[in-house]
Amino acid sequence: MNLAFIPSPSTGVLHLGPIPLRGYAFCIIIGVFVAVWLGNKRWIARGGKPGTVADIAVWAVPFGLVGGRLYHVITDYQLYFGEGRDWVDAFKIWEGGLGIWGAIALGAVGAWIGCRRRGIPLPAWADALAPGIALAQACGRWGNWFNQELYGRATDLPWAVKISDGPNRVAGTYHPTFLYESLWCVGVALLVIWADRRFKLGHGRAFALYVAAYCVGRGWIEYMRVDEAHHILGLRLNVWTSIIVFVLAVVYLVLSAKLRPGREEVVEPDADADAVAGAKDGDTPAGEAGAEGDQTKDKAKSKSKDNAGDKPAGEVTAEAEDDITADAGAGAEPVDAEGEADGKDKAEVPGAKKL
Repeated sequence: MNLAFIPSPSTGVLHLGPIPLRGYAFCIIIGVFVAVWLGNKRWIARGGKPGTVADIAVWAVPFGLVGGRLYHVITDYQLYFGEGRDWVDAFKIWEGGLGIWGAIALGAVGAWIGCRRRGIPLPAWADALAPGIALAQACGRWGNWFNQELYGRATDLPWAVKISDGPNRVAGTYHPTFLYESLWCVGVALLVIWADRRFKLGHGRAFALYVAAYCVGRGWIEYMRVDEAHHILGLRLNVWTSIIVFVLAVVYLVLSAKLRPGREEVVEPDADADAVAGAKDGDTPAGEAGAEGDQTKDKAKSKSKDNAGDKPAGEVTAEAEDDITADAGAGAEPVDAEGEADGKDKAEVPGAKKL
């Protein structure tokens, strides 16, 4: 008898009046928000603009959901098109059934469209988002717990998950493969963050590392599952998919490091242009203050000469005195009422009577 186990929820949906609130959907939504939040922070750290990750996710997420559902329906077509099955169930995404391989593949198409519209490189965006995608998967796997699906072989371990009787399942305690994969994805996210800081991964290599690391975990976790699946040469289809995708990711890592080493210096050209424009608006050009002082000084001297030439010596009007005093206070050299400046001799005014 198993005295310790992880209980499963009695239901995967709560009703708020006529509105159903499904645990599986909430896990997916939380995962998307986590991925966009972390991806935005990493994108800004790489020199991008705030909000760019979310703008592109508007394209990537819907494509990813469609791709994930298509992969599941194609690889498990007997669940929807077999004898006694209703093909309409293929559209009931809330009941579970999203293939990560299809989600990443078609999601990348949506991301490519978004990146192209923004004029930024897809590999750089994927690198920023890679650990966030792993965390999104970690959150999404708990949706399988709500639906009591994707568990492993029977076990009496204290962390076994208890499954109740239901369609296509037998009551008992089983390996919580959803939990194993969730924890593995958290580890993958931490690995990518560490490797990216340590080796300055760029040009899609952080994303490739995420893919390779995830495939390693998915391979052994998939091997433990007991749900219905297609087999090829004795291995489940998703095990073969993990092996093939792992090899492709490693090949990309090696070739990319040789052909395009280092990391992108500019990930979003508009961000650099905005930074330069902001610097120009906020800074005063060197020497501007000095030029203004020189103009003020010249203006004061000019007024002094004009007043000396138009009025007899000693009869400078009060208005001129006020102007000269004001200009002098603004940075011009002191000028006396009789037109003397800088200690120079008083200029003789034509027609003035000599004493």
